[in-house]
Amino acid sequence: MDEALESTIDPTCLLEPPLAQDMIKQLDVFGICLYSMLTFMSCISLLLFLEQCVFIYKKLPYPKKTVIIWISGAAPVVGTMACCGMWVPRAIIVTDMTSNCYFAVVVYKVLVLLVEEFGGASKFLQRFSGKPFKISTGPCCCCCPCLPRVPMSRRMFFLLKLGSLQYGILRIALSVLSVILWINGLYNIGDLRVTGAMIWISSFVGVLTVISLWPVGIIFMNLNIFLRRLNVIPKNAMYQLILVLSQLQTSIINILAIYGSIACSPPLSSRARGSMLSQQLLIMEMFIISLVTRSLYRRLYDPLPPEEHDNEQNNKLALQTALEEHDV
Repeated sequence: MDEALESTIDPTCLLEPPLAQDMIKQLDVFGICLYSMLTFMSCISLLLFLEQCVFIYKKLPYPKKTVIIWISGAAPVVGTMACCGMWVPRAIIVTDMTSNCYFAVVVYKVLVLLVEEFGGASKFLQRFSGKPFKISTGPCCCCCPCLPRVPMSRRMFFLLKLGSLQYGILRIALSVLSVILWINGLYNIGDLRVTGAMIWISSFVGVLTVISLWPVGIIFMNLNIFLRRLNVIPKNAMYQLILVLSQLQTSIINILAIYGSIACSPPLSSRARGSMLSQQLLIMEMFIISLVTRSLYRRLYDPLPPEEHDNEQNNKLALQTALEEHDV
């Protein structure tokens, strides 16, 4: 039965992704225009990011400028890697892992930036030490509003930083391991069997991702009322949008391709075409996000008011807490 089915399928649909030169030779006029436009968008976002780096480096103090450069570079890096994967289909696994490793560091940098807005770790602890922090936030405990508030301390702050930092370290280590297994034929994106390495590595990475996002969510939910004048909400939305598009969207498309929901289109198999569609979507999406991120980060904000001006904000927080407890 399988032999009869395979005999009706184009032989090229059963092959590995084509080489870059073979892919270029197969492009028609529409394909050339599409690839040219997407490459142009990727180059523009990268050039705008480089110009933004120069502006930030000149205008902002250290270490805040390095943190902002890391965060604002997430969309251009993901878009550039997607462009490389579009032109070289067999390198998609390498380009995806490069993007994932960069974004793993960005998760930690987002937490660092929230703290740097208050003048660094020392001033942050001096300002918020002993104050209760809400920990029933996403993605781990958003469904547990009954969790008690935990007072901020040096130990808690260390655990929050460690929770985000572990993702950056372990994600890079697992990516290197995945590339080694892939070269040896032991790691296959389409292998969803329990005995395959891909399903175990991906599941572990998912757990690490959720754990790393929780500390960032705790800091953001407790401090966003103080940082609204710095456009922290749209900044956080852009960072989460990159996470959803580069991780969740890509995973969904790959799963659809594995189960044959995306049709084969010679010289691309169903899986290769799914990966190609994912790369092309990422280029367009990251281009738009790059423009929005540029408008948010390429500007100078007024410094936050000192601690004595926090009374009004604390009153708002107390009122909000009382309303939440009343609703519960």
